[in-house]
Amino acid sequence: MVQLVVSLILYFVIFFGIAFILNMLLRKTWIMAFLYPIIILLVIDNLSTWEYITNPGGAFAALGEKLTSLTGLDIVILLSGFIGTIVAGIVIKLLRKSGYQMF
Repeated sequence: MVQLVVSLILYFVIFFGIAFILNMLLRKTWIMAFLYPIIILLVIDNLSTWEYITNPGGAFAALGEKLTSLTGLDIVILLSGFIGTIVAGIVIKLLRKSGYQMF
């Protein structure tokens, strides 16, 4: 139970920070929210990105097996990271609306 709470907080804070920095530097508020699913797919599969080009059938089949083997707790932890990216977008929008110019 302690590991779940720590993992939730860790994923939220890590992806909030990454999204906040990307939003600040690239000035695209929701870019990390769109990139997050791609990043997570790259994290959970054990395949090289090159295999999606050279052997797409096998690579996507392996990815499908990995996605279906995720437990509910894994999905909750990954969703906390996604919520972190959404909150970072909201914070950036509020800061810009308040007059703060970031880079």
